[in-house]
This record gives sequence, structure tokens and C-alpha cells, in this order.
Amino acid sequence: MFDSVSIPLWIAIVFGLFGVIGLLDRIIGPGFRWFFRRKANLAIDELNTRLHLRIQPFKTTKRQSLIDQLLLDGAVVKAIEAHVTEANVPREVAMAKAEHYAKEIVPNFNAFTYSKIGTRLARWASTFVYRVRLGYADDDGLSKIDPEATVVFVMNHRSNMDYVLVTYLASASATLSYAVGEWARVWLLQNLIHAMGAYFIRRDSGNLLYRRVLARYVAMATRSGVTQAIFPEGGLSRDGHLRDPKFGLLGYMIGGHDQAKHRDVVFVPVGLNYDRVLEDRILTGVGRKAIGESTFKVGFGGVLGFIWNLLKLRFQGKLYRYGYACASFGKPISLQGWLAKENTSFVKLSSDKRFKAIEKFGTDLMGKVGDVVPVLPVALVSTVIKESKGEPLSELDMKAKVLSLVDELESQGAHLYIPRMDRDYAITTGLRMLTLRKLIIEKDGYFEIMAGEEQLIDYYVNSIAHLRKNKKKPRKIPRTASK
Repeated sequence: MFDSVSIPLWIAIVFGLFGVIGLLDRIIGPGFRWFFRRKANLAIDELNTRLHLRIQPFKTTKRQSLIDQLLLDGAVVKAIEAHVTEANVPREVAMAKAEHYAKEIVPNFNAFTYSKIGTRLARWASTFVYRVRLGYADDDGLSKIDPEATVVFVMNHRSNMDYVLVTYLASASATLSYAVGEWARVWLLQNLIHAMGAYFIRRDSGNLLYRRVLARYVAMATRSGVTQAIFPEGGLSRDGHLRDPKFGLLGYMIGGHDQAKHRDVVFVPVGLNYDRVLEDRILTGVGRKAIGESTFKVGFGGVLGFIWNLLKLRFQGKLYRYGYACASFGKPISLQGWLAKENTSFVKLSSDKRFKAIEKFGTDLMGKVGDVVPVLPVALVSTVIKESKGEPLSELDMKAKVLSLVDELESQGAHLYIPRMDRDYAITTGLRMLTLRKLIIEKDGYFEIMAGEEQLIDYYVNSIAHLRKNKKKPRKIPRTASK
């Protein structure tokens, strides 16, 4: 009974591995899961005590439960059946494809990751690169938002830093759920983004099954009160002007809104601007391409090299931060208030009329976003030197013209960020930023645009061009068709 038994070494190794797996799964695993679940619950409780917009239960529901709920949604089931017929595939194949889309879209929100890692990283990155400032804010309107309403922050899209900047600035009031493009679907980064509550979207996908799964998730999140942030332009501006809005995501949010059954949806216009957009040369360099073509050719190594260069300059004491980054928050717009004013209801309209109503609402909303885009020093100086039409300006002439432009913009209700409330300092700041980048040069006390940098100067001029309501707007060049 107690005699020794010899077994091959490989069998002993296999048994040992099974034993370790069993130990991890049955004893150590539950302890770890309890520890991190407790941390997450404590983080949610902590966040809800200080956030104006509380984290809704939908956001903390287990991810698999949300995926199952999405796949059992009536509209998704109909889309699966339609895909079976159209693609002539077995139902199991169509179901598996829908499940793949659902797993790709549905986030895995973790309050601990969001509050302890995400927002701290956002703060560090924002303040490391920029002098971050909060511009205009309609504090009275923001304070009156119904806590039970779904809040959606609607922003212009200047840079990929927009996600980071707004996450940091809004961290004291809300946890935001972003719609993020496929550019961020890279190893590790996508896990962090999912844990932050963001969901990935394929912006140009024409797959009807995918679009239906996405539409139903966005509608479910909106009706459950999840605070979201969207960029209606659908992509970064290549010339500095605000791009024409797209209404797909907005339609998913509000197309089926019923005033009698659903909570109100309140949209907060957010205007963003920078003294220097990190990707400005990339964006202006591809400005002549068709809109549908790939914009960014920067690899992961290039990003690491950029960060390393910034760190090196900081330790050497040679780093000039990239000027000011500023966000302004406009007057909230209640969807139910807008529908009452228009004396209409989406659920009572035909599909064509509903789309036109959504388009009208989206256009009005994007106009409000444009109204609160902050005016920064670089945009002011760029505008003045551009309008000199090649004539060199002395510093005194420059300041006189900038001050005149400031008065013009203020008279038209634009929101300017003047550093230290000192206009003279603001002009000096704008000049310094542009001369350091060699976009303008100084010769014998006179400033002019560096040869070959006219397009980049235009990019910053265009960021505030829409605010000059009495200024004749340039004719837009029609977009070429996407390949």
C-alpha cells in the first residue's frame, strides 16, 4: 500500500500544473476577485459622493450581462435574422458575428481604474504638455441639470489630446464614456480604454448588422443615464475650420426618444482650442487627400520617441510647454425642451422627417459648440499677421491690431482666454510661441510669416474664423469622394 510508484517526469509536471491551476482557481482566485471587487465598489462609492453626475448602475453592470442583454434585444435579433437571409449563412454564424461585434463595442468599466489611474494619467499628460485652463463655463446652467437626466458632452475635435484634456477637466463632475475610433485598438491601450468606460466604433462601416448592434448599445446606454462625450465632426479638422457634423451617433442616442417614457437627454456644448495642436503638421500635410483616406502614419515607436524627447527636454530644463490648452462649457440644451419648442416628437415622425429633425437639432447643437470655442493667444497673433498680407509688422503695430481684434471678438460675444488678464502679456505669449516654432520670423524688429509656413498659420487662423460673424467666410472646397 505504501510502496513507491514511478511515473514519467512529464506526467508529474502535468499533474503539478493542474494542481497549481486548481489552487489559483479555487483558493487564491476568489480572494483576488473579492479584493479588486471591493476596491472597485469603494471607488464607486467615493466617486458618487463627489460627482455631480453619479455613476449609473448600467455602467457598473457585469460586461457579459450587458452583452447578453444586447444580443437579446428585439432590434438586434431582427438584424441577425436579416443577416442570415441576406448573407445566406447559418443562424449560428450570424449570431457569432453579432456577439463578436457586441464584445468589441461593450466596455468593461472599472471605477478604480478610471479614478485612480485614468484621470491621474490624464491630469499628468495634460499639464505636462500644456498650460491647461478652464475658459468660459455656464455655471448656473450646469448646476441646474437634472441629476436623473442623461448628460452628453458635445465637442469640437481639434486633437487626439481632446480625450485626455476633457477627461481631466470633467473628472470632478462626471465619469465620461467616449466613442473611440479604431485608431486606439492596439494592445494594452484598448484594455485601458475599455476599463475607462469607452466603446470602440468603426466609423465608416457599412455593415448593417454591426450598425444595428452599435445603435442598440448607444440607445441602451443613453436611456440608462450613462454620461457620454461625442465628437459630431467624426474626425480631426485638417484645415482648422469646424467640420460639417455627422449625425449617425446622435441619431442612435435620440432617434427613438419618447418624452413620455424616457429620461431627458441634456447636451452640454464644449469648445476646445490649443495654442499648439500636437498633430498640426500631420493634419495640414494630408489636407489635400480625400476625407476617407488614412490620416496618421505614426507608429508606436514614433509616439514613444515623442514622449522620450519631451521627458529629456523637461529634465534638461529646456522644455517650453506647448502654450495654452483651454476648454469652455456652454449652456446645456435639453432635448425635451427643444422638442417642446419645435412642437414635435421623434417617435411620431416618419423616418425621413425624423432624420431631418435630428439633422436640425444636430446643426443647432454644433453651432452652440462653435460659439464657445475659446480664442487663445496664438490664434489672435496668427490672424493679425495673416491679414497683414505679407507686410511685415512691428511689435507696436502687431499689438495695436491684436487689441482691435480682441475688441471685435468681444463685441460679438466670443469667449477669449487672456492669460493673467493681461492683453499685452497674451500678445507676447502668442508671438513667443510662433517664433519658437519658426512659423514667423523677426527681422530688424518686424515680424512676418516664415516662407512655406502659410498653411500652418492658416490652420490656427481658421480655428476662430467662425467667431467673426461680420467677416466674410471663405468658400469651402467641396470634399472629394472617399476611396
